[in-house]
Formats: sequence, C-alpha cells, structure tokens
Amino acid sequence: MTEQAKDTKASNAMWGGRFASGPDAIMEAINASISFDKRLYAQDIRGSRAHAAMLAAQGIISNKDAEAIREGLLTVLSEIEGGNFPFSTALEDIHMNVEARLKEVIGEPAGRLHTARSRNDQVATDFRLWVRDQADAAIASLDALIRACLAQAEAGADWVMPGFTHLQTAQPVTWGHHMMAYVEMFARDKSRFEDARKRMNESPLGAAALAGTGFPTDRFMTAEALGFDRPMANSLDAVSDRDFALEFLSSASICAVHLSRLAEELVIWSSAQFRFVAMSDKWSTGSSIMPQKRNPDAAELIRAKIGRILGATVALFTVMKGLPLAYSKDMQEDKEQVFDAADNLLLALAAMAGMISDLTVNRDKLEAAAASGFSTATDLADWLVREAGLPFRDAHHVTGTLVAMAEAKGCDLPDLTLEEMQSVNGAINSSIFDVLGVHNSVASRQSYGGTAPDQVRAQIARWKERLA
Repeated sequence: MTEQAKDTKASNAMWGGRFASGPDAIMEAINASISFDKRLYAQDIRGSRAHAAMLAAQGIISNKDAEAIREGLLTVLSEIEGGNFPFSTALEDIHMNVEARLKEVIGEPAGRLHTARSRNDQVATDFRLWVRDQADAAIASLDALIRACLAQAEAGADWVMPGFTHLQTAQPVTWGHHMMAYVEMFARDKSRFEDARKRMNESPLGAAALAGTGFPTDRFMTAEALGFDRPMANSLDAVSDRDFALEFLSSASICAVHLSRLAEELVIWSSAQFRFVAMSDKWSTGSSIMPQKRNPDAAELIRAKIGRILGATVALFTVMKGLPLAYSKDMQEDKEQVFDAADNLLLALAAMAGMISDLTVNRDKLEAAAASGFSTATDLADWLVREAGLPFRDAHHVTGTLVAMAEAKGCDLPDLTLEEMQSVNGAINSSIFDVLGVHNSVASRQSYGGTAPDQVRAQIARWKERLA
C-alpha cells in the first residue's frame, strides 16, 4: 500500500463512513493541527486515562479493556517522551495520533476509548489542563521575581535616588521604595493568574460534542481525577468557549507590560549617562565592532516580548469574537498564539529574576543624582506651609522663585544663602536647611506607603511574612 493510500485510509477511518475519499492535499494541510497541538500529548493522555477509568467504573467498558487502554497509553506516552513517536499529518491532531497508535499497540480495545466523548470536549480538556499548567508556572516564576525584587529592596531600603516624573527629577525616593513598587505590580500579576486559575479549574470532559451523552458517565469522577474542582455545568459552554485562554493571555499581557517597564529602566539605568546599575556578564553582550560596548540585550528583549504576547491576545480575541455556539473549526486557531505567549512570558520572567538577582547598584551615583535637579523643592514648599503658615499655592510660588534664583546662579537650593532666600520671603529661617537634604527629605515621607526607610522596611517585612 502506498503512503498516499495509507493516509487516505487513516483519514477515512477517522471520519467514518460518511466520506468515500481522502482529503485534498491542501485541505489536509489547512485542516491538520498536529504540527503544534502535539504539545498537548501529556494532557491528552492524562485525560484519556481518566476517561477510561471512569468508563470502567460505570460499567460502560470492561475492566479488562480499561486496563489494556491504561497500559497502552503509558506505552504511547513513553514513545512520545523518548522521541520515537511517528506523528502523522493525515491523522490531523494529537488526539487521533494517540488513538491510532494505541490501536496499533493494544488492538480492538482502543476503539472503546472514545465512548461517551468527542474531540470537542477532549481538546477543551487538554487545552484547559495545559493552560492551567502554564498559569502554575507563571505563578511560580512571579514568586521568584518578587523575591528577587524584595532582596534588592531590603539591601537598599535607605539608599537615596531620584524619583522621576516625565523622566525628569521630581523628588528623592529610596532604592528600596522603587523596588517595592515592582513587588506590588508583580504581586498583582501573580494574583491575576491565581484568579484565572480558579475560574478555569472546571472540567469540560464528558460534555461530548455539545449536548452531553446518553451513557451513564460520572463527570465528577473524571473532574476529580484531573484535579479540577468540578465539571462544567453546561455542555454547550464546555466545548465552545476559550475564555480561560483569553484570561491567561490578558494576565500575561499586563505582566509583560510590567516586565517591559522594568526592562526599560534597566536599559536607562545601565547607560553611561546614568550608571545607576551594572548588569552582570550573564545578562549583557558585546559589540562586533565597538570593543567598549556592554549591551543590555536581555533587558531589551524582555522589553520587546510584550509585542508578541499582546499580539497573541488580540489574535485570540479576534478568532473568538463572532463564533456561534458551539464548536467551530476556527477554534483550532486558539493554540499557537497561546503556546508562543506562554513560552515567551515564562522566558522573560526567568530572565528578569536573574537580572534583578545579579544586579549591582551604584549607591553613590544614585545619591548624587538624587540631589540634583532641585529634587527637594517640594520639601521647601511644604516647610513654608507648616512653618511659615503660607497657603500651599503661595508656598509653591515662593519655591518656584527660589528655584529660578538657584538655576540662574548655577547652584542647587541648599546652596542658596539664608539672605537670598529671605529676599523672596522674610518668614524663612535657618531651619529651612533641615529639610533640603535628600536624606531628610526621604525620612520625612512617613505616610503609609511612603518612601521613608522605616516605611519601606515595614512593607518588606509584610511581604516576607506573606510569602513565607
């Protein structure tokens, strides 16, 4: 028998007696998904084992057949993991590839495995299991990244640096405070994946094609065997929605935005113009022509990952937006972008955790930059409100005048003399200099969530306890 004849026979066996001939080559190419959905092999075999065990427990198939199926599936799993499995495009997808090989291994009992289920609920189950695994991996990776940021925050809880708005020096903050901002962001990302995982943790298995089945199945048994909280309550919904994948992608996109923002700061901070931080050799590259270069390529690549991840999110939303219930073949296009997004998110998270852990911070550069750009101007205005009784708007105007005076002299605010300050407002006295230093400035920010070292250390302690 020729290979073409074998493929035609395989296709006909899969589709049943409705079709007399095999598919056109182009139809086969557009219809097949095995090139990418073979990644679901472990979830597919796991789901099939749970289904077979349930069928036997309910008396739908014999225990002997169930045992043969169980052993055969383990053989197939071993072959795939060992790289010895002959995937066939003619068999379309991972489900039929596994089932066809199972029949070669155990013979006639393999044909009983598909009783009381459809490829519709099978793929929904496989994909949901896979996305759940990726959510777990993202949660673990975010946990590692949060710990890396916490370690940096703890080391530099009282290191003074410039805080920026519009990338212009605004007010002094602490390195610890800046790192803790990312702890909060990544913690929200982690909670989004945790929430999404809870919602996706329902089993579609047993919904069959769309209407359920007439066999006396026990969907609670298979749900429990696969680690789901419960079976999905509506068979139409079970096979027709991919909101669990959309929610994973949405969470991944938000997380990638946070990663991109931190990556951008690492690129800026490691530049010769800033020199706030230095990245280790593990996370830097050189130039083929400029021997002095030390390029933050890892950070730049993380910064770019949002394009792929957000693109995947938009793509799946577009695929799903107009589909009538229940299953349509459009939904075969639900996986490749999710696979790619998950791969790139987990890679970016691991790389960022590594970079933050290895990061060397230049404390002296941070402090010198913190004192530049009239960063304590707001402290001066606040002093005028507290000590001189000025309305804040008047204090703002006085401070702006003093900044203009210092700028004209080419000095910073603490370098102005008391007499010069009093020429603008006579209520100013020598205690003004107590608030103009950057350390005094950050120490005064004692409001909850503020940059004062005591507040930063309190937040670090709270997070360490929460993570423990």
